[in-house]
Amino acid sequence: MAKDAIESARYFLRHRQFAKAINVLEGRSQFYDANALYFVLLGTAYLYAGDTGSATINYSKARKLSLTDSNLLLGQAAIFLRRGDTDRAISYYIEILNNDPSNKVALRAMEFVRTRGDFDTICRWTDTGKIEAFYPPIGFNVSKILGFAFPAVACILGCVLAFKAIELNRPGKGNRADLSSLMLTVEDRNQLQETDLASGAFNYLLSSKEISSCYDRAQRYFQEYRDNMCQIEINRLLSSNASVQVKTKARTLMSYLDAPSFDTIKDSPSYRQVEKETPLYLDCWVSWSGRVSNVENTNGVYTADFLVGYENMEKVDGIVRLKFVAAPEIALDKPVTVLAQISTEEGKLLLKGRSVYQSVKNNVAEGM
Repeated sequence: MAKDAIESARYFLRHRQFAKAINVLEGRSQFYDANALYFVLLGTAYLYAGDTGSATINYSKARKLSLTDSNLLLGQAAIFLRRGDTDRAISYYIEILNNDPSNKVALRAMEFVRTRGDFDTICRWTDTGKIEAFYPPIGFNVSKILGFAFPAVACILGCVLAFKAIELNRPGKGNRADLSSLMLTVEDRNQLQETDLASGAFNYLLSSKEISSCYDRAQRYFQEYRDNMCQIEINRLLSSNASVQVKTKARTLMSYLDAPSFDTIKDSPSYRQVEKETPLYLDCWVSWSGRVSNVENTNGVYTADFLVGYENMEKVDGIVRLKFVAAPEIALDKPVTVLAQISTEEGKLLLKGRSVYQSVKNNVAEGM
């Protein structure tokens, strides 16, 4: 029997497969927009994956639906604890214990803050992952237990799966999705170029061979989970003299691409690359560090100037407008890394923000 998204996410969380839990939950908010558990699970998956920005956004949505969920409060407390804001963390732990006096995680966290809650220790625990002891519990690591119980079987099975994965992930052997309907047919390949060049302006004039190679690369990159590289090839086709049939299939392929997290993003282009050839990088995802200024927060929409490369306050690579549909928590006096999608607005480069990360270590170092 097929599992629903919440049941599947719980399964992946127990097995510490956080990216899969995020993948199965993301994009289903229209079905669970009134379900606090959905947002708690998604926030917790992001928290364990190290993406505290996305975790904060989803916990905030859950908070509008539930005020007493212990796992929600533990997640929010953990985010403040990671930052070294122990006062805010304690306020959440007290709230948890008022509703659930025997909550073991909250009790352990309170004891940790009381006896060892200095900045240096918090930094070390965050860096080593020990801080996860105070995250919302997700059950025993089933995979780890099985590993201890059946080491020989696990080893053999792991080798088999590894060889299988290598085989499946060779170019042309991808197993991410069935793209057979998007293969170029014989008819497509007989007419790869637009016949009426006066019908539009093209950034790239490609030969039939180049169009075919470009489309084949896009499919290969997709199967290799290199979505940015796939998007670049799609953009090249859409801005070229490729035929309508090719462009239609390229747009369909684009709909299969996933939004990444900080842990999964690959092939993030540099600011210079994007500035030089913006149309080629539209809808690609970037992980850029810098600082924000000129912040505006109107009706929940957060916009700011993002000073790319200015994290050490030495050199600005460029200034880009940054927009979030839900206001993130960004300390203006600290460097920040943003995960965002490349777009344009009124002809100017725009970053559509997804999540942010500010290191506890940076906060400590600059505060000394």
